[in-house]
Parts: sequence; C-alpha cells; structure tokens
Amino acid sequence: MKKVLHIAGREFVATVTTKGFVLGILATPAIIALVIFLLPRYLTKAPPKVEGQVVVIDPTGSVAGGLAAYLTPERFAERREKTKREIEAATPAALRRQVGASPGGEAAMRQSIDAAIGSVPHLQVLALPGGTDEEAAKAPLRLPLPDRGARADTRLAVIVVAPDAVRPDAASGEYGTYQLFVRDKLDDRLADDLHAAMREAIVAARLQAAGFDAKRIDLLTTVSRPKSRTVTAAGERQTNKELNIVLPGAFMILLLVSVLTSGQYLLTSTVEEKSNRVVEVLLSAVSPMELMTGKILGQMGVGFLVLALYAGLGLLALVSFATLGLVDPVLLVFLAIFFVLAYFTFASLMAAIGAAVNEMREAQSLMMPVMIVLMIPWLLWMPLSREPNSMLATVLSFLPPFGNFVMLLRMTSVAPPPMWQAWASVAVSAAGVYAALWFAAKVFKVGLLMYGKPPTFGTLVKWARMG
Repeated sequence: MKKVLHIAGREFVATVTTKGFVLGILATPAIIALVIFLLPRYLTKAPPKVEGQVVVIDPTGSVAGGLAAYLTPERFAERREKTKREIEAATPAALRRQVGASPGGEAAMRQSIDAAIGSVPHLQVLALPGGTDEEAAKAPLRLPLPDRGARADTRLAVIVVAPDAVRPDAASGEYGTYQLFVRDKLDDRLADDLHAAMREAIVAARLQAAGFDAKRIDLLTTVSRPKSRTVTAAGERQTNKELNIVLPGAFMILLLVSVLTSGQYLLTSTVEEKSNRVVEVLLSAVSPMELMTGKILGQMGVGFLVLALYAGLGLLALVSFATLGLVDPVLLVFLAIFFVLAYFTFASLMAAIGAAVNEMREAQSLMMPVMIVLMIPWLLWMPLSREPNSMLATVLSFLPPFGNFVMLLRMTSVAPPPMWQAWASVAVSAAGVYAALWFAAKVFKVGLLMYGKPPTFGTLVKWARMG
C-alpha cells in the first residue's frame, strides 16, 4: 500500500506542476472567478442617462404624433415598471427568499434589474415633412458626441417613413414601411424601443385610416400569458424554464470535464512512460497492479481538483448573485459519488489503452468507442431532461459506464427520480467499476511490456482472458 500511495503522489504532483496544467486548468478558473467577482458590481452600477433628439421625416403626417406619444418619459417609465414586475414574477421563490435574507440583497437586485433594462430616456421627437433632404437630416449623426455625452439637442436617430406606410400603394395594394438610421454605438435597447414605437405608431395610423378603433382592437387581440406552474406531490411551484435547462447541463458538464481531464492525463502519462521505457524501471520496484492502482489514484486527485475548482466557481457565482438556495446540497454529494464511479470506470479503460499502445497516435482508434459511449448522455441531454422518468431515461441510468451521467441529469431535472433509484444506480455503477478494473488489470499486466503492432479490441479481450 505504501508503494501505491507513493506512485499516486508522484502521479498527482507530476501532473499538477506542469505548465500546461497550470495555464490550462488553473488559469482559466482564476479568470472566471475574477469575472464572477466583478460582474455583480458592474451590473449594480447606475445606468447612464439617455437623452437626445429623434428626427422623423413623415410624408403621411399621421405617424410622428403616435411616435412622440410612445417615446414620452411617462410611457417609458410605465413600460420599465411592467418589465420589472415581469422579471420579479419570473424570479424563483427560493431566490427571492435568499435575496431578501441577505444584507442589501434586495437593493442590489433592484440595481441589477435597473441596469439590465436601462434608465428612462428623455427624447425629443422632431417631425419633418415629406420631401425633406434625408442626407441633411442624417448629417448630425456623423458628428462626434460632446465631451460630456449626449445632450438634449444631440441627434440620436433619423426615421424616414415611406409615403405608403399608412395607406397602401394604389397599384400593388401593399403597405410600405420605414427606415431607421442611428448614431454609431447607440444603445441596442434604445434602437429596439424605436422599432417598437414605429410599429405601434404605424399600426395605429393604419387602423385610424381604415376607420377602426385601435384601443378596441388591442383589447380584443391581447391575451396575457401567465407563467406555468409545476404540480408535484410536494405541492405547486412556478415553472422556471431557464433553470430547468441550465441546471442539469451544468452538473453534467462538471462531471464530464473532470472525468475526461483526469482520464486523458492518465492515458498520456502511461503512453509516455511506456514509449520512453520508464515503465520497465518502475516494474523492477513495483508490480503492474500496484503501478496501475497508484496511477489511477493519483489522477483521481487531479480530477477531484478540477471538479472542486469548477464546482467552486459555480457556487461562487451563485453566492455573488444571491442564488445559492437554488441548488440542493444533496446534489453536490451525489456529484462527488458519481465522479468517483465514472472516473474509475473511464480511468480503467484509459489505463488499459495506454498500456496496450506504444504512442498516442495508436491510442486514437481505441479511444474512439470509449468517447462515443461517454457522449451518449450529452447527445440525449435535452430529451432526458424533458422526460427524466421515461423508459429510456430509466434504463440508461442503470447502464454502466454512462449511467452516472444520466442519473445526474435525472436528479437535477424538474421531476427527479425516487432516491432508491439513485442508490440503485450507484450500486450498479460500482459493479461496473469492478468489471472495468478487472479488465484493465488483465490488459495492463500483459500489454505494459508488449511492443510492436498496435492491438485491436479483440486483442485486448484476448489479453484479458490470458492474464
């Protein structure tokens, strides 16, 4: 056991002290952590004040008035308040409770929402008659902004309404539209507001020209869309579509990245030691089984480090945005359990492949079936998340080696499986780990000192039966 632990320690240190690991694995989480730390503070900054002039060249004479009414500060404030209410209604109850419990949480959340939807613009709508020179109207858009930003007389946009935008063309019977010209680097939210304003103004003008009551038609054709509610045995809760998609994928990516990273390092180090004949020196001091066990345990430490780094980043993000209550701590426990099971299965196969080949190029053909198997849960992510208790999802969650990934997807879905299924999946996966370790030990013992033609899967099976 002492030799195994010595090999594991050597394997771990040799991996985590390389420049590639430091730059590729440690630097990336550090950058992400910095972004997570700074982003909430950036989002809570007060949004910049928006003011300026919008010019409308309106040959119809009936669009500019509706546009000016839509762009008044009072109407802007009403729409902003409506958006805030919709965001608050879509916020999960657990998030609202946690934000309310944290000091300054509600104020920070309101600032973030205000920054996201923008401040109330103060716009002056200047209507010009048809026939106005468009180039002359657009010329102020090319001038640089004043040193202190836009002012009330700064031209922000020019809108040119088509002559047939309100009444259809006599020849074709079709309506025209409008053109929008904006200043460089204009806030996209303001451009969207201008498009929405033009749509409402033109539609209202068309209805009035046709003799219809625009308000009456709006009441008849508007149906508010309520949020759906998920009904479970524990009660009802508001459905959160975005969380239902992101949470299962986040947990599966965590598991997949940590397993693949450590497994790839194990394969690479095994192939390098064999090709450099270092393995022959190692086998003079330890047995093949001790060597394989030590290498697997050492790289498992690497995988745990990767898992801890990225899981820690996820928790840091949840803490920064006051959303930690959205994740059940039980899921983190099962994430660690499933990592150990998935890692031992995958690492055993990587160790067997590394011992059987002489260089990395030869390992590609043997790795392909293993990688395809690991990609199955990823390819089925959406259907499994939508129907976590379907026959397909249930069966796949009990099939090694990808059952761990599927069960984690099911546990983070909107309808998690019974807890006995999770523990049954753990038991089945443990049996799969034993089978994978048995196969890898046989192949590792025979293939480690084999040189020459790269083997096929049939050869590996033959070695396992020989060992």
